[in-house]
Amino acid sequence: MRAVWICVGVVALALGAVGAVLPLLPTTPFVLLAAFAFTRSAPRLRARLEQSRVFGPIIRDWEASGAIAPRYKALACTMMGISLAGSVIFGVAPWVIALQSIFLTGAAAYVLSRPSGEKK
Repeated sequence: MRAVWICVGVVALALGAVGAVLPLLPTTPFVLLAAFAFTRSAPRLRARLEQSRVFGPIIRDWEASGAIAPRYKALACTMMGISLAGSVIFGVAPWVIALQSIFLTGAAAYVLSRPSGEKK
């Protein structure tokens, strides 16, 4: 079972890293899944992930208070908007844009409803 959790963690981390660059994939949920998987399988990988300058704050904020930092909220909503705008610009079918709008609105509402964490 340890190998399965390591594979889940590696795949989730890879998707999270891609999501940091592409607007189509969310970063935070994949990083949190990777942290969870590494906790169950490879504590050293979990520790390295938590010490990461990029991913560490995401994990610490979430575990401390279920929080998403305001800059990550803004980035997530901006990327969702860019994704939707790209669909419109590239002439994606209207029903796909409508469906995408529904899901992105739900995702944005969830992200924005999370606490913002401690003021620094």
